[in-house]
Amino acid sequence: QGQFVESGGDFVQPGGSLNLSCAAPEFVSLRNAGWYRQSPGNQRTLVARLNWGGGAHYADFVKGRFTISRDANTMSLQRDSLEPEDTALYYCNTYLARESYWGQGTQVTVSS
Repeated sequence: QGQFVESGGDFVQPGGSLNLSCAAPEFVSLRNAGWYRQSPGNQRTLVARLNWGGGAHYADFVKGRFTISRDANTMSLQRDSLEPEDTALYYCNTYLARESYWGQGTQVTVSS
């Protein structure tokens, strides 16, 4: 309660696919929420976020490799050709990334 809940992470070989899911805390909208990731030695960084008025914004490093989407209750992040560089703990939060909203994240490990 009071935190985003992420799921769907897994150990996967390069080239594999994952679809991550996110549920928001009560009273928190997913309309402009986003996905973030963090790996050891790196800062947590935005992967993709939904625009309030529609569409989505993707970080430059994504380059079309991720797709963010949502319905009324959940937000998803799709990746069909995972690379080792995608290995990280993935989180979701609002665009403002309120500190108290950070959940446990879901681990994505891409390795052969």
